[in-house]
Amino acid sequence: MLAEYEAAPHGEKSAVLRREGIHQTQVAEWAKARDAATEGRPYRRDRKPRSKESSSAGRLVKLEAENKRLERQLAQTQAALRVMGKAHELLEMLSESTNESRPPARSQR
Repeated sequence: MLAEYEAAPHGEKSAVLRREGIHQTQVAEWAKARDAATEGRPYRRDRKPRSKESSSAGRLVKLEAENKRLERQLAQTQAALRVMGKAHELLEMLSESTNESRPPARSQR
């Protein structure tokens, strides 16, 4: 895969990546690993340690998004409860008006 990517003409490299479903950064890592093996040294991928600030900032963003989602859900639930309360009141009124409009029951002898 790496040889095919490197052999592709300048304008066609991205087509190779899309066809294989990989990113250019993966190809770069493979090339570094290959070069390290050729030189007889171990290859270790460079990783930047996460700072506490960036992880807490990311957590804050997630918590704010969750808070907004929960606020929307609460507003929907409150609206549904108001509608259900009004429907209950309407059914009570209809029930009372039905009972009032019926003629009194005759006693059977």
